[in-house]
Amino acid sequence: MGDDKSKPSTLTVYLYVPNIIGYVRILMNCYAFAICFEDKYLFSILYFISFVCDALDGWFARRLNQVSTFGAVLDMVTDRISTACLLVVLSQVYRPGLIFLSLLALDIASHWLQMYSTFLVGKSSHKDVKDSSSWLFRLYYGNRKFMGYCCVSCEVLYIILFLLAKNQTEDLFEVLVNAVVTQNWLYLTLLPLSVVGWAIKQLVNVIQMKTAADACIYYDIAKKR
Repeated sequence: MGDDKSKPSTLTVYLYVPNIIGYVRILMNCYAFAICFEDKYLFSILYFISFVCDALDGWFARRLNQVSTFGAVLDMVTDRISTACLLVVLSQVYRPGLIFLSLLALDIASHWLQMYSTFLVGKSSHKDVKDSSSWLFRLYYGNRKFMGYCCVSCEVLYIILFLLAKNQTEDLFEVLVNAVVTQNWLYLTLLPLSVVGWAIKQLVNVIQMKTAADACIYYDIAKKR
């Protein structure tokens, strides 16, 4: 009986501080995307604050001993949907829009496969990649600062591209060239830094998708033996 009382109820888990932060992130993003074309700067601020809260909820989860599977899934789903929505917006603003839709497909496919293969092989976290043969993959999930740099770079690049677009039929490469030519110190500083981190994250997504797909195939082969 004592053990039952010590276990948290369903409502208690839903009301964990990191999970409440997750709900606030969702509401913040809903409002941000609702006004994204009316007030691009407010949208960018709200979107970035929501992204920063992604690090906060993890900190609170560890600090308050409120780590939960629901919280981890909520966190990932919020991240993926937020990025997906921004990529869809960018695909409508820039030409060729297929670039952003392809990035969206890669992001969702790699993370979905990684999550599925993680549970398939009995691991407790999709970040457990110690057995991977790719040093970059291990570094990405094994070093919080490196992963943080790549994730922040990716989101910052997308926000910059959204702010740079003046119309809804912009040529992506022309806008990037103009941003460099105008010699705006902020863009000249942020663009190279964010592009490097963005490129690394896309490479990690490709490695992640291939590694996860291999894990699914190995699972099937092991079952048939």
